[in-house]
Amino acid sequence: MVFSAMLQGAVLGLGMIVPIGAQNAYVLGRGINRNHHLLAATLCIICDISLIALGIFGAGALINSSELAMNLITWGGIIFLLTYGALSFKTVFENKYKETQTDSLLKNRKVVIATTLAVTLLNPHVYLDTVMILGSVGGQFQGQEKIAYAAGTMLASIFWFYALATGAAKLGPILSQPKILRGIDFVVGCIMWAIAFSLYQHTLS
Repeated sequence: MVFSAMLQGAVLGLGMIVPIGAQNAYVLGRGINRNHHLLAATLCIICDISLIALGIFGAGALINSSELAMNLITWGGIIFLLTYGALSFKTVFENKYKETQTDSLLKNRKVVIATTLAVTLLNPHVYLDTVMILGSVGGQFQGQEKIAYAAGTMLASIFWFYALATGAAKLGPILSQPKILRGIDFVVGCIMWAIAFSLYQHTLS
């Protein structure tokens, strides 16, 4: 039963994390440029593990019960995602990849840390996936099974983000071609704006 709980946590965890979102898009971009990609992946993992633990072991209700906190997170996320998406589209339309792919696409460590945390913590979907959904399922387990379930979800996060970062870095020479970079930036911009729009619709409902 303990192994079954861990497996269930791993499968559900991957189901929540793998679909393309703000975190994945950013880690992918850092990986392609081999620009602090492991640092970005590690920060995503730390945030996910912390939020999963909050949800599974009961503290997630505190976040969910505060309407002010959720509204601040939601509107902060909308503004950030719209801005990030606009910058991606700006890069697409300027189309200076041949000139800048080895210079301006690279970010220093502080910028990578700040942006990774913003992409993660200003996105309410992260709280929905980790704290609410994974946490609510985890509430069905007790004792060692709950710990095993939590471990499974956390291992899924560790596996996915490191696999994404290292895979993108290895494929960097292919993915860093100007045409492909332009396409990736366009897709990232669309993802950011789509998430922002979904958050706005959620606030209306």
